[in-house]
Amino acid sequence: MSCLKIYQDSCAEVTIVSNRFIDEFMPQANDAQLKIYLYLLRSLSAGRSLDIAGIADAFNHTEKDVMRALTYWENCGVLLLDYDAAENLAGIRLLDLSAGKAAPEASSQKPAPQKEAADSRPARKAAAQSRKSSAQEEYDRPSYSLDQLKAFQEKDSTAQLLFIAEQYLGRTLSPSDIKSILFFSDRLHFSDDLIDYLLQYCVERGKKDFRYMEKVAVSWAEAGVTTPAEAERQAGRYDKTVYTIMNSLGKTSAPTRREAEFIRRWREEYGFEPSIIMEACGRTVLATDRHRFEYADKILSSWKESGVHHLSDIARLDEGFQREKPARQVRERSADRYNRFMQNSYDFDALEKELLHN
Repeated sequence: MSCLKIYQDSCAEVTIVSNRFIDEFMPQANDAQLKIYLYLLRSLSAGRSLDIAGIADAFNHTEKDVMRALTYWENCGVLLLDYDAAENLAGIRLLDLSAGKAAPEASSQKPAPQKEAADSRPARKAAAQSRKSSAQEEYDRPSYSLDQLKAFQEKDSTAQLLFIAEQYLGRTLSPSDIKSILFFSDRLHFSDDLIDYLLQYCVERGKKDFRYMEKVAVSWAEAGVTTPAEAERQAGRYDKTVYTIMNSLGKTSAPTRREAEFIRRWREEYGFEPSIIMEACGRTVLATDRHRFEYADKILSSWKESGVHHLSDIARLDEGFQREKPARQVRERSADRYNRFMQNSYDFDALEKELLHN
């Protein structure tokens, strides 16, 4: 795909976020939509060219995720997407969000470079709406009838699945909740194991709202997730804590499988809170430039063996280490002198002759 030119009604020399955007548009947008819009602003201020694949790589999104976010912002009136005759995306125009600004079609602002005829705008907007609608319909939850709901509940495997859901949520499921689970199975084609993992994943993060679960499920479906293992990898890519840990160890890329396994071990097997992991990472960076994950793992495993649960426990261990330091240094010096003595080479025959002559 060719590079896209990004431009707006009025350019700024620095990256500026409109107050109107923050007040009116930001609260309703999700993380991906916000990241992509801010990335567009940054690219504009730096005079960068960009393409969909590059935006997707910057955030570990799919190109489909990026196009969905761009279409969302176009429908919000934040930007306009320019398409060529073959309906390929050719440009992105960031609109001036000044309060009271007229709609783009009625605006008297300077025309954008390489703009199409004014009468083509409605057609392009209709095409964008059509693309958005077809993408949404693929993952929209249908309005299931009572008969469909009853048929789903009568399946042999459904009773166990609904029981598991109630155990996770700690309450009886409503008909709307059951429709959401039917949506995961019927429309998204999730297996029972994947639905089980989805429920567990959301509840562990304090999210028991099925609207939230549906958003997570759709994002997994769009990413082609079909198993709990794939869902775990997908979730790990966007876990903010994972990237915070990576950054604290001097890494700016997504974790490799081995690095992700270290992080999973620290959080799940060792059961450490992020603050404790970050403390270990900080000490690792001060101590070594190589094999940092292995070094941090040794610190954390020793803390686990010492019963560390809070940062105060680490402070207690540090105090004990400092108290024992003088005695330990004496032992080390004594051992060193002994080793030097044992390693010396003596001529015992010459010593014997010297003693006999005396």
